[in-house]
Amino acid sequence: MVPRLLITRPLPDKVVEAAKARFEVTIRSENTPLSRAEMVSALEEFDAVLPTLGDAFSADVFPQAPRCKILANFGVGFNHINAVAARKAGVEVTNTPGAVTDATADIAMTLMLMTCRRAGEGERMVRAGEWAGWHPTQLLGMHVTGKTLGVVGMGRIGKAIARRAQAGFGMQVVFFNRSTVSDPGGEATQMDRLEDVMAAADVVVLAVPASPQTHHLIDAAALGAMTPDSYLINIARGDVVDEAALITALQEGRIAGAGLDVYEFEPKVPEALCAMENVTLLPHLGTSAQEVREEMGMMAVANLAAFFDGGQVPNPV
Repeated sequence: MVPRLLITRPLPDKVVEAAKARFEVTIRSENTPLSRAEMVSALEEFDAVLPTLGDAFSADVFPQAPRCKILANFGVGFNHINAVAARKAGVEVTNTPGAVTDATADIAMTLMLMTCRRAGEGERMVRAGEWAGWHPTQLLGMHVTGKTLGVVGMGRIGKAIARRAQAGFGMQVVFFNRSTVSDPGGEATQMDRLEDVMAAADVVVLAVPASPQTHHLIDAAALGAMTPDSYLINIARGDVVDEAALITALQEGRIAGAGLDVYEFEPKVPEALCAMENVTLLPHLGTSAQEVREEMGMMAVANLAAFFDGGQVPNPV
């Protein structure tokens, strides 16, 4: 009997074709997260589900004996899935690490350059017809070459960001990580305290996974350690930052600016952030490249295939 698979959002054609070659596939047409009722039904009616960000499989949605035996998450972050509750109910959980590393690191560099060089502000000026021509003191930003980058979370993505900053811009790298990193992938200095990294860096990039331990890791105290001419970049998860504290720090001029690809209550973005010219806002573009999304999907399908073939899944969480 061919396993029934629910794909919760439209995916690239290449991925859908690969899934249909192995499973009886149902694709949900909406691009919004599953409702609680939809999640409960999915677990009862399908042998497998390929969910993604926003599909909040909390502990209370798992029935005692679900038909579904695997959630093959599309994405590396899986904080929207209660993996402990899933496994207690007999449901395997996998993700797609590795595929997202370089694309997410690229977005970090994009945000750093856009924010420090005031590119978003300048683009809005041109589109509004307000540009009167070049002059020597127009939109003066921070020259990032040779500056100090602080990385919070030196995993795959953190290391990829550090490599780009060092090789492309000659930046010095300091970082905070809860565990000791013996090989940061280049010349980088690990600091014992988060506040020390925040204080030392001209640009701080957040690259930690979302977890109870990292919720509001960047709070008022952490932001208070930054200098008034420094910038915060977040390509991790929105709730790593206390958004209200960030808004206050920006409004009071305690940091120079911020570049955000993720938000605490995504997709809701506070009007206060939208109103600030020194803030770059992207719509969660971290992995938004055709090849990357295809690779993520193929990795999810490979996890599903391995599971139903009776082997060990390549990427358990």
